[in-house]
Amino acid sequence: MNRMVGTMALRAVSGVVLLGLARLGWAQGVQAPYPGMAPMAQYHEQSAAAEIALARSAANETVSRDAEVLVLGSRGYETAAKGTNGFVCVVERSWATNFDDPQFWNPKMRAPHCFNAAAARSVLPAYLKRTELVLSGMPKDQVEARMKEAVAKKVFGAPEEGSMCYMMSKQGYLNDTAGHWHPHLMFFQPTTDAAKWGANLKGSPVFSAQGDPEPVMTFMVPVMNWSDGTMEEMK
Repeated sequence: MNRMVGTMALRAVSGVVLLGLARLGWAQGVQAPYPGMAPMAQYHEQSAAAEIALARSAANETVSRDAEVLVLGSRGYETAAKGTNGFVCVVERSWATNFDDPQFWNPKMRAPHCFNAAAARSVLPAYLKRTELVLSGMPKDQVEARMKEAVAKKVFGAPEEGSMCYMMSKQGYLNDTAGHWHPHLMFFQPTTDAAKWGANLKGSPVFSAQGDPEPVMTFMVPVMNWSDGTMEEMK
């Protein structure tokens, strides 16, 4: 995992979205490219089978083949395949990002994740709740208020010990600049000092970002290969 990411890693990225999705920092004064929610059809894949395949591409086949798979329905995520190994694979959409992200409504965003059991229990539920609220037609500011209320009431709290996630899909699309970024693993911790992990330091292969409002610190470690076993081409 000690590969060179150099200037490729998170360049032009000012932060990281909730559950580890890279968030593009836009210059002040530039109009947001996605001012509101697009027609719902633009957020859906062509078929459930296509979304299942994309979700499983988050991790190597030995992990994802026995994972539970969730797909986006009209009111939220639905179980499309039962799992046996405790992992849950899902393709997140743009509303997983921080609420002030200009790409919050980007309909092109597809972020395949495969959460281990601990993360599926303690990290994923907040995103699933966001999705339910968004699909109900609730305005973004009200969704944010509801999520803050849920965190204050400890409906959503810190991640369980050992929470992690695979994000190694070559087919993912995180935002309009990062594309699918790099294959990487994510580790979830309660809010902490990133320096304790040596994260975000010059030359460090570890990147981190704080969730908002969820009390989750995400640490990302790039790896050399995509989930299909091919090596990432360095540019």
